[in-house]
Amino acid sequence: MYSSRATYTLDEARSKIESYCAYQERCHKEVRERLLKMNMIPEAIDQIIGHLIQENYLNEERFAKAFARGKYHQKSWGRVRIRMELKHREISEFIIREALKETEEGYEETLHALALKRLEQIREKNPLKQKKKLADYLLYRGWESHLVYEKLGELIG
Repeated sequence: MYSSRATYTLDEARSKIESYCAYQERCHKEVRERLLKMNMIPEAIDQIIGHLIQENYLNEERFAKAFARGKYHQKSWGRVRIRMELKHREISEFIIREALKETEEGYEETLHALALKRLEQIREKNPLKQKKKLADYLLYRGWESHLVYEKLGELIG
């Protein structure tokens, strides 16, 4: 079957993927998928990924820490959501545990600030419906349920 997609030599693909990895941190899964889209054969993919790791373009732990830090500080995600997203990217449990240490600073304060901000936006007057809306929001963002329900009791009563 003839494909109209561009084909790349090993050197061209390696160069393109180096740029892709230099632009921002990537996980192995993203790089593998990108190489598959470039119609690279499995042997070439393994060779390129080996090269990227050796040249330090690709580092799962560095990726996971940057991901956790970014999602926590920029999007106010909780540990549950960050863990789930990293698992989806096939990051090992050991690396996930290390990455989650990036969220320890001010964790409770971040939850408190996020909950207050969201509570101000909820127009519902019924306290039970307020609680449900706030709980759904915080749980969706990946905050641990015991912390969420503790915070609801504190803020809504």
